[in-house]
Amino acid sequence: MQIRVYYEDTDAGGIVYHSQFLNFCERDRSEKFFSDGRSPLSDDSGFVVSSIEAKYKAPARLGDMLDVHTELISIKNTALLLRQSVSRKDTLLFVMDIKLAYIQNAKIGRLSDKYKEYLKSIFT
Repeated sequence: MQIRVYYEDTDAGGIVYHSQFLNFCERDRSEKFFSDGRSPLSDDSGFVVSSIEAKYKAPARLGDMLDVHTELISIKNTALLLRQSVSRKDTLLFVMDIKLAYIQNAKIGRLSDKYKEYLKSIFT
């Protein structure tokens, strides 16, 4: 997914706020569902972040075109681990591993085999 950096994403010096990288990654995760005609949420289920390990490599600046990529690292019965990266051309700017817990009816849920296969198909 490509994202342009707008003024609202930056500080007064035109450098992207550190927290915006998390937002860019969230957009890419959500877009995987939306582009398939689905939503990452349903009436009774969805995903919540249980942990993040983030590494900032280089700054992004106002006007940059960024590439956001999401890769499935592992999937378990109740959670999945994704690696997400943000780059500008050939320069890696940000990388994170994010663990998402599956929640159903406000408690930890169990991913069906069918849903696991679907998640594997969209997070390639």
